[in-house]
Amino acid sequence: MDDNSAFIGSVAQRIVRPVVLIGLMGTGKSSVGRKLAFMLDREFIDSDDAIEEAAQQSIAEIFETYGEAYFRDGERRVIARLLAGHTGVIATGGGAFINDDTRSLILDQAITVWIDCEIGILVERTGRKNTRPLLQNGDPHEILSRLHAEREPFYSQAPIRVESRDGPHQDTAMLIIEAIDRWL
Repeated sequence: MDDNSAFIGSVAQRIVRPVVLIGLMGTGKSSVGRKLAFMLDREFIDSDDAIEEAAQQSIAEIFETYGEAYFRDGERRVIARLLAGHTGVIATGGGAFINDDTRSLILDQAITVWIDCEIGILVERTGRKNTRPLLQNGDPHEILSRLHAEREPFYSQAPIRVESRDGPHQDTAMLIIEAIDRWL
């Protein structure tokens, strides 16, 4: 066992709550989350996938049919269920942490990690897929800049903040493990 895996194992043993990743769309919550869960030998769950499974509809369809308020209420219920029965890594949707009840649940029951990222990188990453309801009507750079400004006061309540950069997901996952080690 090398030094890195011994270090990761020692941190993993001290994690007794779920690790919840928050941040804007495109920061890498899902892809980094999968890598983080693998490194910590934990289960990974994407809350958006769990919402789609529970609703039997895509996030975009829920937004279009029922609106954002309806979606956020369902999102809160799904995240509460995931927190209650999970000690792995949970990636949340970009707006989940804005909801007061959802934010309180996450801060109270999880190790909360804000993955932040430069807007230019977010524009490039989110442009790869056309499945982002909030980016459908307007300039992605303007929308992501506005969302970052609006959501930063909420995201900054997370006890851990890590910057996602271009590069391997493992690098960001390792930054998260090191930050959790310092926080614990």
